[in-house]
Amino acid sequence: MDPVIVVGAGPVGLTLSLALARHGVPSVILDEGPGKDEPRPARTVVLREDTAALVERLAGTSFEADGARWTGWRSMRRKQVMGVLTFGERGARGGSLPAPLHLAQHELTDALRRAVAAERLIKVAVDSRLDSLEEEKSGLTAHTRGPKGTWWRGSYLVGCDGPRSTVRKLLDIRFPGRTAVERHAVAALRAELPWPGEALLHRSPPWRTSGRSGSEVVGRPLADGVWRLDWLLPPRSDLVTPDALVSRIRETLAGWCGGSTPPYELLDTGVHTVHHRLARRWRVGRVFLAGDAAHLLGALGTQGLDEGLRDADNLAWKLATAWHDGARSGSDALLDSYQTERRAVVAGRLRAADQALPILRGGGGLRAYVPGAARGHDALLTDGHLGHGPLGAPGAYPDSPLAPPRSESQVEVGTAPGAPITDVEVTAPDGSFVRLRDRLGRGPLLVVLVAPGTGVWERKHWMSAGLMPRLAAAVTALPHEAELLVAERYPGAAAHTVLLIRPDGHLVTALSGVRPAELYEAARTAVGRPAEEHGPVKSGAGR
Repeated sequence: MDPVIVVGAGPVGLTLSLALARHGVPSVILDEGPGKDEPRPARTVVLREDTAALVERLAGTSFEADGARWTGWRSMRRKQVMGVLTFGERGARGGSLPAPLHLAQHELTDALRRAVAAERLIKVAVDSRLDSLEEEKSGLTAHTRGPKGTWWRGSYLVGCDGPRSTVRKLLDIRFPGRTAVERHAVAALRAELPWPGEALLHRSPPWRTSGRSGSEVVGRPLADGVWRLDWLLPPRSDLVTPDALVSRIRETLAGWCGGSTPPYELLDTGVHTVHHRLARRWRVGRVFLAGDAAHLLGALGTQGLDEGLRDADNLAWKLATAWHDGARSGSDALLDSYQTERRAVVAGRLRAADQALPILRGGGGLRAYVPGAARGHDALLTDGHLGHGPLGAPGAYPDSPLAPPRSESQVEVGTAPGAPITDVEVTAPDGSFVRLRDRLGRGPLLVVLVAPGTGVWERKHWMSAGLMPRLAAAVTALPHEAELLVAERYPGAAAHTVLLIRPDGHLVTALSGVRPAELYEAARTAVGRPAEEHGPVKSGAGR
């Protein structure tokens, strides 16, 4: 079967191709650039726990050396500290807050490009700009112009080509929304600040003698003593001149460091304008949109790249299943679920931001005098910056067309059906102890038995005891390849609970004990199989 064509070689396009390769699907990346990003220290990304784990898994590397995991978060208003959060070490238990990962975008892209270059299932065509595409019943053809202009044959095509997406324009898909929701002056600099490792949100800093009273500045640490500072600009403000930006830098650093500006090295500057837009459709036949081509968001500290990476994670396993299935019926329902699930999540995120913006940026009024209002505002902004609550938490798919009907054997655990799973230690088929998240995205569904006490025995001793033979037989009979894992514990789960998990890490269902018929039905629904299919049908040969 022809490869999947991925248009765009940014983080989302590279992630999608690597995810497809992990599922055993070849792809071609059409990169309109030269194949390397210009280093821009002021252009950075903040990745939450799930998206950081995704790109590290696919890139085959840790970004600890390139980026910074924050040790804490500090919120201030004028001279008052409104709150301080401390992040736990990576993988710490006991409910500690996971630390976001902050790194320059070119560092992320370079690592993904290195992984792509080492992957035999991925071909990259640089200096190749898409200018037309034609779809037929069995596939599609795309044409690129440039020094290496040619025709490309593909099974599917995904537009990961950014806000000005050529793919979206060729499909004549509308992209409505709001322009310039927020504007920020940005600077990347090296300096010693009083809160090493802590990110800082400072609202209405007392040293500001101009601008709106609601102005704010955010400081985010990077590796090697580098910081990214963002100043919220008033609506319809003038252009930010170099002198004005240097003045902001010196004023802010002096305000944070006891009145005198400490030594600093200015590395990069810019102005970041946030738009909010949502494409009307994310799928037209064999063509899909992902990332900034499908949506733009980013106000109130939220991160658009997070959602783009989640698009790639959601779409990859569905495309892989359809690609391996070929002409098998049922793929359309599975592929349609990409738009249904992801568009609903991003639309909800944009709605939450639109509701919060008048409260946080409304410029005073009576609400400014309501007791506790300032602390509530800081909590809202903290949610956006740290990826919590309606503004930032990873989306769930409770109403997905892939969700099985509720059964009598379904039980509640700490993760709701459709929500992202909690990362716990599990025993793999070879007997090794691994993280549950490390088994995601390989093609199979995951079936996890919660069995306290198994960790002290070798796998060979309990694979033939108790529930395991019956569960292993039920997993073998599922309508999609599945991997059986065992966990000592899972939040909110009783002993002998069986979890069914999608390749993108969202919980399908939790069952009390071994229920072969119900497990089969849940797996069938989760991969979009028609009800009339019976018997095991293997697909999605992952690696």
